[in-house]
Amino acid sequence: MLEKGKLSTRQLTILVMLLTIGDSILVIPPSTTHYARQNAWISTLIGMVIGLLAIYMYSRFIKLYPKLTLIEAIQKAFGKWLGTVLSLMTLMFFLIVTVGSMREVSDFVIAEMLPGTPIPPILTLFILIVIMATRLGIEVLGRTGEIFTPMIIILFLILTVAIVPQMNIVRILPILEDGIKPVLRGSISITAYTFLEPVVFLMVLPYVSQQQKITKGLLLGCLLGGTIIFLTLTVSILVLGPDLTTRDIYPSYNIARRISIGGFFERVEALIALQWMLTLFIKVTLFFYAFILGLSQLLKLKEYRVLTLPTGLILVSLAPIIAPNFTYYNTVFDNYWVYYVITFGLFLPLVLLGVAMFRRALSKDLKSQN
Repeated sequence: MLEKGKLSTRQLTILVMLLTIGDSILVIPPSTTHYARQNAWISTLIGMVIGLLAIYMYSRFIKLYPKLTLIEAIQKAFGKWLGTVLSLMTLMFFLIVTVGSMREVSDFVIAEMLPGTPIPPILTLFILIVIMATRLGIEVLGRTGEIFTPMIIILFLILTVAIVPQMNIVRILPILEDGIKPVLRGSISITAYTFLEPVVFLMVLPYVSQQQKITKGLLLGCLLGGTIIFLTLTVSILVLGPDLTTRDIYPSYNIARRISIGGFFERVEALIALQWMLTLFIKVTLFFYAFILGLSQLLKLKEYRVLTLPTGLILVSLAPIIAPNFTYYNTVFDNYWVYYVITFGLFLPLVLLGVAMFRRALSKDLKSQN
């Protein structure tokens, strides 16, 4: 195995939760409320149910392809030539998610924290930390998640409780005013970006020490992360209303700016920026690790760490050119990227499961005939 480290079930749960939160805590509310308006909280619940079903499917995957990563399973299921093509497409998916997430980091820092700062220095500092985490291995990343989680949960609870006086229940009414169709359309975005991207864990599951508890770890992590996204989106609507939530690029960040308790606890938006940076770091590192590990397996290398630095430099070069501006990026994000995620997060695992189940049934028939 290229990776010698192991993840505990608790570490798996934490990493799934942090990946599910990822960049969604800032960028998902505008995307979902654009379609579902004040009923976006219903879209989140629908997305969570679909996401839990997808996560359960991922847990079945490791039982049908034991000790195999997603790239190795593709090779086994489709053979050398077709398997190589599909593996390269999957690796490209991991790479684009990584590049897109890094672009979000630079856009956020420049727009809200350090205006006028060039993109390359921000990305270089960020990718150096990601490279360091990747080179240390999946076990160290799991321990890092354990350290970050209490801080993230405490920050989230503080910000949620502090903003309660500014919430207004009227802003989520009327319920289902325009029927169920806009709610379902809004649920597509949140399902894809929040609950299907954990497909990246199919590159990690072989390294979980307690294989029999994988299903529990995956489902619990998805449920915890989904709950935080649900509360974040609901709070955004209760405080800002659907119109402001849709028009605001970072509604959660700007909600934190509104917090003022006793004239001394205010201007705490840096807390949500810290929370977002931590969860996004975990997301970028997991996808970067999956790309490096998968490419190493495809090329049959003995060591995956040699690819980290050159790949990191490529990412720093690609992130500024992936989109000319935020409007372009947001248009692609809302209208096209969702189907790309569904292809690799839902359809590809389903096909792989179908192939494995067909082969198992065929082998049973042959044995019974003999």
